[in-house]
Amino acid sequence: MCGILIDSDKVPKPDRIKALLARAGVFVRRDQIDRAIGDYDAVLRFDPVSADIFNTRGELWRRKGDRPHALADFAAAIRLNPQHEAARASYKSLALELEKIGAQRAVAGKPSFNCAIARRAVEKAICADPSLADLDREVDGAFGVVLREAGADTPLSRRLHREHAAFLARRNADFGRPGYNLKAALQERLQQLMGRDGY
Repeated sequence: MCGILIDSDKVPKPDRIKALLARAGVFVRRDQIDRAIGDYDAVLRFDPVSADIFNTRGELWRRKGDRPHALADFAAAIRLNPQHEAARASYKSLALELEKIGAQRAVAGKPSFNCAIARRAVEKAICADPSLADLDREVDGAFGVVLREAGADTPLSRRLHREHAAFLARRNADFGRPGYNLKAALQERLQQLMGRDGY
């Protein structure tokens, strides 16, 4: 029924829009996101100033994983209606998500230390392997979190410093020895710092 209304040029525009919205809703419920987006595209050709439709289509783009299209639709909704709370909230959360992704990409494959001045064999190995560099940075970040939670110059923070220094000394001494697995050692330390072993 919707298809007949949508495809007929004789049907008034408001009725065609209602039919498109109804069919788009069905497509969303069936998880046919591309088809729903297609119907919202058609609605916007009829009514290009509907902030609600831009926002709804933006949510579908986001659900599909297409962040640039989603951000553009949220921005369009806000331009049309600066008080559109849902679009403003979605735009803000997506912009923060994209900022976080950008920050992660900026440090991807980089360890917690400066590779240009790395002297130890273990540090050079970490610098040479992006997956090890990422693990090293995650360990360093987790260590920073537990230190902040422990407070400045507390018995717990001093104990944490001693334990981490012991881990680094062990890592430096054991690297290159038969049977030593640097990746496994970093993963184990990360698990400890993330609270799986009593922190």
